[in-house]
Amino acid sequence: MKRKIYTTLALSALTAMTLSAQSAFDIYQLSQGDLRGTARFMSMGGAFTALGGDLTTLSQNPAGIGVYRYSEIGATLDINLQGVTSDFLSNKEKQNQTKVACNNFGYIGTISLGSSSVMPFFNWGVSYSRAASFDRKYSGSASGSPGSLSNYVAGYTAAEGWPTKALNGYQQGYNPFQDAYEGSYASWLSVLMYNSYAINPSNDNSTDYAGLYNGTPGAKTFDVVEKGYVDEYSLDFGGNILNTVYWGIGFGITDISYQNYTYYTEAFENATITNANANGHTTGSARLDYESYKHMSGTGFNFKIGVIARPINELRLGVAFHTPTYYNINYDGWAQTQYRYQFSPGSRPDYNGYFPNNSTDGCDDYFSFKTRTPYRLMFGAAGIIGQRAIISVDYEMRGYGDLNAKDDNGNQYNDITGDLKTYYQNMNIIRLGAEYRLTPNWSIRAGYSWQSSPCKTELKDGSADIYVQGPDNTETQPSFITDNSTQYVTAGLGYHYKSFYVDAAYVYRHRSSDWVAYPDYNGADGRRVYSPTASLSDNQNSIVLSMGFKF
Repeated sequence: MKRKIYTTLALSALTAMTLSAQSAFDIYQLSQGDLRGTARFMSMGGAFTALGGDLTTLSQNPAGIGVYRYSEIGATLDINLQGVTSDFLSNKEKQNQTKVACNNFGYIGTISLGSSSVMPFFNWGVSYSRAASFDRKYSGSASGSPGSLSNYVAGYTAAEGWPTKALNGYQQGYNPFQDAYEGSYASWLSVLMYNSYAINPSNDNSTDYAGLYNGTPGAKTFDVVEKGYVDEYSLDFGGNILNTVYWGIGFGITDISYQNYTYYTEAFENATITNANANGHTTGSARLDYESYKHMSGTGFNFKIGVIARPINELRLGVAFHTPTYYNINYDGWAQTQYRYQFSPGSRPDYNGYFPNNSTDGCDDYFSFKTRTPYRLMFGAAGIIGQRAIISVDYEMRGYGDLNAKDDNGNQYNDITGDLKTYYQNMNIIRLGAEYRLTPNWSIRAGYSWQSSPCKTELKDGSADIYVQGPDNTETQPSFITDNSTQYVTAGLGYHYKSFYVDAAYVYRHRSSDWVAYPDYNGADGRRVYSPTASLSDNQNSIVLSMGFKF
């Protein structure tokens, strides 16, 4: 083989590089939202499309600003206690973390145009809101798992017909991470695995590659840390017409950041490894360590419009529409593999034990692209019972089926956009809320919210072709998440005295997901090999406190 093989040094390798392209799963990750806002808003399950008089309306239904007759300033503090339990081949592990943040503050100003005017009030407002938090940690380990990341990479490397010289260089100065081979680029995952000896050809000129898995299940572990947020800064205007119809328009600027660190390992006792003495393979013990890091950040903008109608004093009807948020995203990241092996007894009598590590560095790169999040369409109705009770219900549709991706020049990534339409569907959200005034100063509240899964069945059951390499074959994180439904159960208490108010809320969120190490693949015998998959149960308990002043 043209790769150097040392008989007294390492036949292990560590290769690192920076990635530079996104997949459909990255676009989906950036589009996620959360139930966030003031304590009153959250304690009523977010069912405020037909209501107003709350700072959160600036980022939900801007028509809610038209309800105001007094100016207001307020802020909200969150304490989040999160626990994520992973079930990996019936082995359960739990990761906990606690976060404290100010997720909302805002100001609303009112301008009186006179009680006899068709529009007695014109209002404006500015606010900050944390629309989503990506913070999550989870891990797992299990033995007796079939398949290997290396076999998955070997399979598609062979299917694409990449020769070894496209992965290891065919001329002086050629860099397989950056330079095209005969006008096209090999997968960076293929380059990474080949140069760490985790995939190997049958001979020098072969395009048929073998991975480590040789039919004997092995042990696998993973450790994932996600961090990030979506922050929105809103500017809204609104008013009311004859105290019957309330309207509002809004403009939002968003700041987004998402980080993912994944550490994944495999260990096999009957692995297919490179024969150091000749072309071909032998068997032995092997361990593959894989690390990857990605960071996506950028800014975006959106517009909102909404209307609330009061046909009778006891009824409110609301509708709101949010355009997609249009993002410019910067993407950078890094990945490395580390491979060690030990020959089977008798195949290498001159050496007993794992070969030590040898390392080589890859190259750096950066990437930018454009994308848009789902549009949002909301309908709501609220009943006012006397002067003491409110019952509210919302329906929202988020257009996950309309996600897309473009390069930095605005040219469509047709493959990624096609994957997005294959993998994702529109999300349906139901929100219920109630408030009861115990005394002139005290109120109790409760709410519930349910979100359907935006992931299609074809993505969840693996019947769709799953592509994780990105438009230029440069994505090096093969793992991905499929989300199921999300539920919120909320309750709260409110107190106001003259112009001052304080609200408290308790919010319980349950979200279930599946973490998939890499896409399923067909083995050498033609049988389907299913990827290691961990079921994630994400439970978050939040205490929310809001304070404000009306004047």
